[in-house]
Amino acid sequence: MTTTQETHTYENGEKIYVATDCIIFGFDDGILKLLVFERRVKPKQGELSLIGSFVSPDESVTEAAQRVLKEITGLENIFMEELKCYSDTSRDDGARCISIAQYALIRIGEYDKELVEKHGAHWFEVDKLPKLVYDHGDMVQDALERLKLKSRFYPIGIELLPKQFTIPQLQKLYEVIHQKELDPRNFRKKVLSLKLLIPLNKKDKSGSKKGAYLYKFDYKKYKKLEEKGFNFSIFK
Repeated sequence: MTTTQETHTYENGEKIYVATDCIIFGFDDGILKLLVFERRVKPKQGELSLIGSFVSPDESVTEAAQRVLKEITGLENIFMEELKCYSDTSRDDGARCISIAQYALIRIGEYDKELVEKHGAHWFEVDKLPKLVYDHGDMVQDALERLKLKSRFYPIGIELLPKQFTIPQLQKLYEVIHQKELDPRNFRKKVLSLKLLIPLNKKDKSGSKKGAYLYKFDYKKYKKLEEKGFNFSIFK
C-alpha cells in the first residue's frame, strides 16, 4: 500500500502560492480607520481590497509584510502581529493561494501621504467599510476581534495615538475598540494608577477652552514591567 507520505513529495507536489495580506489600522479624530486599496491587477481589478503581496523565496512571511508596509506607508519598526492563515480552496479565483494575514497599527499623522496616494489607498471608517474582495472582510473582522483582545493587556495607545495625547483621547480609543462607553472618572483613575503615563506641563485646547492636560507613555518603564509579566489592563 502506498502512503500519503510516499506520494506527496517535492517533485510531484502541486504548486500553491503563499501570500500575506495586511490589515492596517489607524486612529484619527476619535475614529478607528482601515487603509483600503483599489486593486490594480486582475482578477477583481478596480475592486477594493486589503494590500498584500506574494512571499518571495528569499523572505519570511513577516519580512514580506514588513516590505509591504514600508512600500505603502514609508514607515518601519511599526507594530505588526500575525493574525491567521486563510486557506480555503476557493478563496482566490486567480490561483490556489493561502494567505497569512498580518494586522498593523500606525499613527495616521506619521505615514507618507504621497506613497499612500500613489498606491491608490484610502482610509475608511471601520464601521462604514465598503465590500472587500474575497475573504478580506473576514480578515478585517478577525483583526478587530484580535485588537479588542490585545487592548486588554497591551497599551495600544502607544501605537495608535500621537506621542502626546490626553486621557479623554485614550479613553475614546478604548471605547471605539470595545464599542461601549466608559465612565470618565473611573477610566482616569484606573489608567493613572498604572503609573505609565508621564504628565506634560501643557494642554490640548482643541476640544474646549479649558483644555485637557497632555501625557506621554513611559515606554521604557513599560518594557521593563512587561518582562516581568505585567499587563496594561484597563478592564477588570
